[in-house]
Amino acid sequence: MKKIILILLSLLVMNSAYAVNNLSFIYINGSNNNDEKMKSWYENGIHKLHPVLKRKFQKNSAIKKYYASLGGLNINDEPIIFFWGDKSKKDLDFVRGQLDISKAISSYGAYFARNLIAKYLHDAIWVQKSHNMLPILDELNMKVKKEADAGNDVILYGYSAGTFVTYQYMFNKLRYINLEKMFEALGADSDMMHFVRSNPRKDTCISALGYDYAGLGTISSEGHLIRNQNREQLKKNYLTLDIMTEAACAPEGKFRGIVNFASPLVLFYSDITDSSYEPNYYHKLMIKYILENGIFMITVNFREDPLGVPTSRNITIAEIEKRLGMEIENPSGVIYDNSGVWGKRFFAIAHTSYWTARGTFANAVVKSFVNGYKFQYDEKYQKKVLKRNSKKSEL
Repeated sequence: MKKIILILLSLLVMNSAYAVNNLSFIYINGSNNNDEKMKSWYENGIHKLHPVLKRKFQKNSAIKKYYASLGGLNINDEPIIFFWGDKSKKDLDFVRGQLDISKAISSYGAYFARNLIAKYLHDAIWVQKSHNMLPILDELNMKVKKEADAGNDVILYGYSAGTFVTYQYMFNKLRYINLEKMFEALGADSDMMHFVRSNPRKDTCISALGYDYAGLGTISSEGHLIRNQNREQLKKNYLTLDIMTEAACAPEGKFRGIVNFASPLVLFYSDITDSSYEPNYYHKLMIKYILENGIFMITVNFREDPLGVPTSRNITIAEIEKRLGMEIENPSGVIYDNSGVWGKRFFAIAHTSYWTARGTFANAVVKSFVNGYKFQYDEKYQKKVLKRNSKKSEL
C-alpha cells in the first residue's frame, strides 16, 4: 500500500513537494464531429462532463487521502477542447458529392448504407493517414506545451476516434528513443556507431527523427523506419537532435497520461501486435517508457457501446515484461482497461451517451484510476482480481 501511495503522489503532485498540483484536462473529439451542429454537440457535452469529472476526481476518498497532505490537487475549471473534426470536412464533402452521383443508379438501401458508412467511418479512416495525423499531433503538442509552460500537468481524454490521436500522440511524442540503441537496431556500421557514441544526445521521440524536424528518417506506410541515406547529411542532422527534441516531443514531466473512452482503438490498430510490423519494436519501447515514468493509459467503455472495444485484458507487470521481452525498471505507471461499465443506455445510443451518463462515466474513470494502480501495485488486491478472473474463464 505504501508503494501505491508513493506512486499516486508522484503522479498527482508537482516536483515541489508542498505545491498544489495544477492539472488540465484536454478533450479530443471523435468521428462525425466535423460540421457546426456536431461540433456544438461535442463541445456542449464536454462542458457538461468536465465539472462532474473534476468534482468526482478531487473528492474521491482514496485519491484525496493520497494528495491532501501535500497541498491538494487543483484541476482547472475550464476544459480544454482540442478539435480536429473540421480538418476532415473538405474530404468528407467530396465523398458525399460522389455518393450523390450514385443515387440515381443505386437502390435506396445501397445508397443509404453508403451514406451511413461515410458518415461514421470516413473520419476514423482519414485521421489514421500519416499526412493527416502528423499535423494534428503537432498542433495538439502545442496545446500540451502551452499548458506545461503555464505550470500545468496534462491528461488527454480521447473520445471514439480521438483515441487514435491519443495513442499516436504517445507513440510519436514520448521520449523513449535511445539513439545509440536505435542505430544498433537499424544495423548501423562501425563508423556510424562510433559517431553516435562520440556525440551522445538526449533520448528523443519518433517525431523528432522525421523530415519536418531533424531529418534522420521516416516511418513508411509499411511500418519500416527508413534512414536518411546521405551519410554526411545524416551526421549533420544528428547533431541538431537535442534542439529538435525540445521542439517536437512532449514536455518532460508534464504529460501524465490518457483516458480513452468509447474506444474502437483495437479495431483499427490491431497491427501493433504483428511482429513483422517494425513499429512493434517502438511500441514495446513506448510501453516500457509509460510504465517506468509514472504515465497511465486507461480505457473506459460502456458495456452497451458497440464500438467500445476492450484494449486488452488486464495483466501484471511481470506478464507485460514477458510479452515485451524487456525488463521494466522501477515501474510506476499503469495500463488498465475497464470496458464493463454499465452505462444504463440502449446499445444504439450508448456510443454517444458518455456525457448524458456523465455521473456514471466520471465514477468509472476515478474507479479505473484507483483500481488500475491497486491491480499493479497492491499484491493482495491483484491476487484477488486474478483469482476472480480465473474463475470466470472456467465458466
